Amino acid sequence: MKRFFTALLLAAVVFAPACNRGGGKRVIAVIPKGVSHFFWQSVHAGAEAAGKETGVEIVWKGPAQETDYAGQTNIVEDAINRRVDGIVLAPTHKDALVPVVERAAREHIPVTIFDSGLGTENYVSYVATDNRQGGVNAAERMAARLNGKGRVAVLGVKAGSVSTDQREEGFQETIKSKYPGIEIVAFQYGESDRARSLDRAADILTAHPELDGFFASNESSTVGVVQALKQKGLAGKVVLVGFDSSPNLIEDLRAGAIDSLVLQNPYKMGYEAVKSLVAKLDGQTPPRVVDTGVKLLTKENLDTPEMQQLLKAP
Repeated sequence: MKRFFTALLLAAVVFAPACNRGGGKRVIAVIPKGVSHFFWQSVHAGAEAAGKETGVEIVWKGPAQETDYAGQTNIVEDAINRRVDGIVLAPTHKDALVPVVERAAREHIPVTIFDSGLGTENYVSYVATDNRQGGVNAAERMAARLNGKGRVAVLGVKAGSVSTDQREEGFQETIKSKYPGIEIVAFQYGESDRARSLDRAADILTAHPELDGFFASNESSTVGVVQALKQKGLAGKVVLVGFDSSPNLIEDLRAGAIDSLVLQNPYKMGYEAVKSLVAKLDGQTPPRVVDTGVKLLTKENLDTPEMQQLLKAP
């Protein structure tokens, strides 16, 4: 019981500035899936930039773990209770967050969904990468590097996360439909945790010592796979196509431990999500869907102006 009241007190402190509906500076709660990955730090920077540009206050809070559905639900509930002007949400699960988003709609608090989809139509805009296309791009790169033949594995993130589900589906469907010479011999989830991803990747490599390629569908899974490859002396020998970036992953790509990375634009994602919500609050009709783009980063194009601009976004 003491822990429960402590949590309520912390929530009140976090969203205390939000008691401004009806007057004063607008407050928008931006609630990511998690806060530890480099990806979310870039989203935060984009959201803050849009907040400064539009004169709204950004309250940033997410669960410590991307698998904490209940924790994220509580954060959204707290934002509603504090009467924020709007909510920008990256749902940890396509179904688990539906009831609380439906509640926000009933209470006339607009919600923009970003990064990953949700099983309701009660939102303003959906701001995200074309994640299925990202998976397709990864499959095409893998097939080109393996000359259409070989054994590959997939290290996914977690079941029910729409964004990464779509990447994994796009990869698997493309391989199965277009490249019969490539066999997907293993699929496991790293649960959006670097250490667990490392363990699962190591297990796959032990079970399949002749593996030719690995697809990792987010930052933490890519980190886990590249570390497992290094530990087993297979870095640069097994083709690793990953997703997302961080300074360490870029170093691994430059060194040849990673073949390529499918890049999103998290800064733009945070920026456009906040802008869509402000437009709604201003009485406008923002786009229902905003595609923030997807690119394939390789060692060959790493130093091009286009890629450097994308990588250097805060």
